[in-house]
Amino acid sequence: MKVERDRAAAGPIIHGLGPAGFRIDERHYPALLLTVAQAHGWVPPAFADLDEGALGPILDPKPEFVLIGTGARLRPAPRALVRSLEARGIGLEPMDSRAAARAWGVLRGEGRVIAAALYPLDAA
Repeated sequence: MKVERDRAAAGPIIHGLGPAGFRIDERHYPALLLTVAQAHGWVPPAFADLDEGALGPILDPKPEFVLIGTGARLRPAPRALVRSLEARGIGLEPMDSRAAARAWGVLRGEGRVIAAALYPLDAA
């Protein structure tokens, strides 16, 4: 069975991921913030210091939830970040950055209003 999408998702789609970072169209980003409308290069804080302030550009308009690509391996999100986003009615889904990049494409293909913060694969 062949599955075809009726239409492409609007906004940025990740076309590649590797040592140079994430590729959207012909641009590469070592780390990335994504909304349904645009991609932003990002200089992320140390993962343990990730807070709502570091995610500011992707929280307005309010997404259903935020994908957090935690680097090469899955790490739990900082509890303070989870609490602050939950208080705003925003869910948080941490996963390794490869899985988050794949999930972004699938969820955007479904038309979901989400956001993402993706750490580079070499993030410790």
